Amino acid sequence: MAMARFLMLLVGMLATSRSGGRRPASFRADDAPGRYPDEEDYDREDVPVAGSRQVWLGPDAPGRYGDGWPAQPERTTGKPGRPVRPAGRRRRIPFRVKWVAIIVLIGLIFRKVIAWAVLVALSAVLHIVGVNVHLPHIKLSWPWQSISAGTTTDLDLGPWVLQKIEGISRPALGTANFNFTFTHKVSKGIGIWPCWYSSTFATVGHASATVDLNPGPGWWTPGSGHYRLQVLSRPATGAPGRVSVMMVLPQPQLPQSVHDVTIDNTLSHPIDTQHSWTYPGFGCGELLRPQFSVSVLYAQAQSLAFNQARTNPSITRPLISAAESEASQIVRNNFIQPTVNALGYTLTDFTLRWAGAS
Repeated sequence: MAMARFLMLLVGMLATSRSGGRRPASFRADDAPGRYPDEEDYDREDVPVAGSRQVWLGPDAPGRYGDGWPAQPERTTGKPGRPVRPAGRRRRIPFRVKWVAIIVLIGLIFRKVIAWAVLVALSAVLHIVGVNVHLPHIKLSWPWQSISAGTTTDLDLGPWVLQKIEGISRPALGTANFNFTFTHKVSKGIGIWPCWYSSTFATVGHASATVDLNPGPGWWTPGSGHYRLQVLSRPATGAPGRVSVMMVLPQPQLPQSVHDVTIDNTLSHPIDTQHSWTYPGFGCGELLRPQFSVSVLYAQAQSLAFNQARTNPSITRPLISAAESEASQIVRNNFIQPTVNALGYTLTDFTLRWAGAS
């Protein structure tokens, strides 16, 4: 029985592929791949089914396409007794969707690096505009960076951290606010008339001290003792290493010119006024009033504030303290700590000293 079936199949193949035979026509537009026959067509006896061994050879056989010859059945995964459905063409993924998927994948892989960069940029912008906001701390971590158990490193961290410190190009500014009063008096004689006017003002000043965070390569030479990094422990057993850093910087400088001091006009106001009996008569009033213009008063207040910011201990001490605190935070949080974290260490101790300080 099996031999007979094999012979019938062989005869059918020879009949369809003999020389001079007609080739099967292509599918019609209605029978394009992806289009399936209706359910009512499945009940027709002339629809071929997967697994059937029926072979149509005659020109009048049912179920023919195009010019009368049957289309070649396409490979399917259907079970016997199920209709044969032509396999559809693969749908191509749009080019834009591919790029979006690639960008999302890169963002997921480098998510910690992106978050660290965003926080560093935001911290720099807030520092420039003078807004003091506590931002969360994120360690710089690359996807391929990991500390496995038992790993050690002989990397010399000192030059790496010092290179970051030497890249600082902007000094830190410490600002202190202080209140003071001053009196402005003008006397003019108009014949036998005594003509004078004085006013006492309450003023708010802002002074800034500067700290040179990068005094130059000569300052950081090993023999100077101005920089020391000590490795307390190496990365091991899945835990990061620990380091301590000691630095010495030049002392903060007090305001060097009146431009380092500003006066807040919105908070400044006169608190006392005295004048001669002729003021504000026509003669004295018109003569003395220009001496109390805003530009004259502002210049005098700024000059007095500059002198106080350099000589008054109640102003110079908080001014120096603010500059030192701000310099310490910038060096530690923006330069040293991110560098050692990126190399698998944590900064456990940081000491900033000031040259010449008692």
